[in-house]
Amino acid sequence: QVQLVESGGGLVQPGGSLTLSCAASGMSLAWYTAAWFRQAPGKDREAVACTVNSDESTYYKEFAEGRFTISRDNAKNMVYLQMNNLKPEDTAVYYCAVDPTGWGLREEEYTYWGRGTQVTVSS
Repeated sequence: QVQLVESGGGLVQPGGSLTLSCAASGMSLAWYTAAWFRQAPGKDREAVACTVNSDESTYYKEFAEGRFTISRDNAKNMVYLQMNNLKPEDTAVYYCAVDPTGWGLREEEYTYWGRGTQVTVSS
């Protein structure tokens, strides 16, 4: 049974940094594409970034380019999201998702989801 557990969220001031972690179990991460999504209050869930299983290439939404970095450690079955220069509009619940055949940033590509971790950016 595939399980994903996110951690690392919290309260941070604007301009600050956070690193989110996603611990995967029940499968070998090396065979899965992994992604981070987020959902702000009152808004739809949106993609942030993904790392593809085949070649570990990465893709980002525009708002994440240059500020966020997605990475993976297949040996540890971990996915990370390094977030720098955080803004109040980055406040959201951040979700980790994986799929063995996904390759992009569409929500419907991902079968397995974590429960999320709250990130709040506020002074």
